[in-house]
Amino acid sequence: MELFDRPSGGERALLVHLNIYHIDSQDIEEFRLLAQSAGAEIIDLITGSRQKPDARLFVGKGKAEEIHQYVVEHDIDLVIFDHTLTPAQERNLEKIFQCRVVDRTGLILDIFAQRARTFEGKLQVELAQLDHLSTRLVRGWTHLERQKGGIGLRGPGETQLETDRRLLRVRVGQLKEKLDRVRQTRKQGRAARQKADIPTLSLVGYTNAGKSTLFNRLADSDVYAADQLFATLDPTLRRLDWQGLGSLVLADTVGFVRHLPHALVESFRATLEETLEADLLLHVIDQSSPDRDEQIDAVEAVLREIGAEVPILRVYNKIDVSGDAPSLHEGEPNVPDRVYVSAHSGAGLDLLKQAVHQRLAVGKVSTFHLTLPVSAGRLRSQLYRLGVIQTENTLDDGAAELTINLSTPALARLLAESHIDPDLILPEEEAVLFRRTLEHFEQEKVRQDQAKRSDLLNNGMVNPDDEDEFNHAVASLNHEISDVRH
Repeated sequence: MELFDRPSGGERALLVHLNIYHIDSQDIEEFRLLAQSAGAEIIDLITGSRQKPDARLFVGKGKAEEIHQYVVEHDIDLVIFDHTLTPAQERNLEKIFQCRVVDRTGLILDIFAQRARTFEGKLQVELAQLDHLSTRLVRGWTHLERQKGGIGLRGPGETQLETDRRLLRVRVGQLKEKLDRVRQTRKQGRAARQKADIPTLSLVGYTNAGKSTLFNRLADSDVYAADQLFATLDPTLRRLDWQGLGSLVLADTVGFVRHLPHALVESFRATLEETLEADLLLHVIDQSSPDRDEQIDAVEAVLREIGAEVPILRVYNKIDVSGDAPSLHEGEPNVPDRVYVSAHSGAGLDLLKQAVHQRLAVGKVSTFHLTLPVSAGRLRSQLYRLGVIQTENTLDDGAAELTINLSTPALARLLAESHIDPDLILPEEEAVLFRRTLEHFEQEKVRQDQAKRSDLLNNGMVNPDDEDEFNHAVASLNHEISDVRH
């Protein structure tokens, strides 16, 4: 087979798009944007229709001759198909066109290769490229015979194709080992955040839906954002401090696209695991796109493919273009399921934060009035660290009158951990909200103390007849646990 020199960039490209009956139609405009994102110089677009793809050429002999004629007349360097081609179809088309042929998967891989910046991103892209290349090695090596040695060394040997396949398998194995180490590193980071009880928000969505712009708005960051497909590829994490929630981690992930190659999904599993382990997914949607619903379906299909079972809050972005007003909507009482914002202008971001607060706090944020004695200084410090205190007044006896905004479950947990009776610090109409919840906490504490007693007795650490010794041992253990938590 004849080989072709492959220019590094600025290729004169002819785009080919077919409508195949009984197969979901691709978006031609998205196809153009993909080609532009890869750096192609688009000369023209040829379209057609078929009942089903041709097994040998995909487009059929007549259409292939039409494309060949255009390639010769307009000095085309590259023909890009908006479909997935088999290796045999690529080879057959290149023989006819006498130029390079790239399918949709190869096009997306090329874009990813250009966008990857971090070590992890480059590893993932290379693995996907090698997986794609593994079935196409035969293309470049049919001109080589078997390797030969000198006198006494002749034998069947190994073809150059076999050599390349063996080297490719070795390289793929090395990449998978490195990505496994990356996965372990990310797993350790997630474990540390979970141990510290730091919630994680993960931005997901169709490419060019505005995820990076929204990320920059929320995190006050400078992640690269542009009006192009796959403008950002490498995952980015930022730690935030939001009033009412305290610390949380915001993760920006790779954008999705319709018919995303399976090899890419597998290669980027280490990155996408940030999505699997998140406490809440912010599904960023381009409200101004005419293909909004199809894009939503494409993202949800990938999420199902990677096994993501995480609560989702839909964020309809670009309302400055669509003309919608900022708003928050609840699917169930006190459980927001969608919010309309503009990351570009900042409209509706306060509603987004409110929705995130309600979803993470598992309950509507309420206002409470506390009167904390001096002895409750630890609880006061925790409330300040969460950023939920709205006002504070100091009384003559040193007690502090606080007005806070916090969900009922979150305040109940703090009161239980601090062993504070809500009737002593809250008005009657507010304290009643916590009695049943605190009863549950107390029952759980009794159960844990009984379990600790059994462990201490079984391990012979205390005398079963000495109740004081046991109580002292349990108190010491509880103190150690409390120190670790705080």
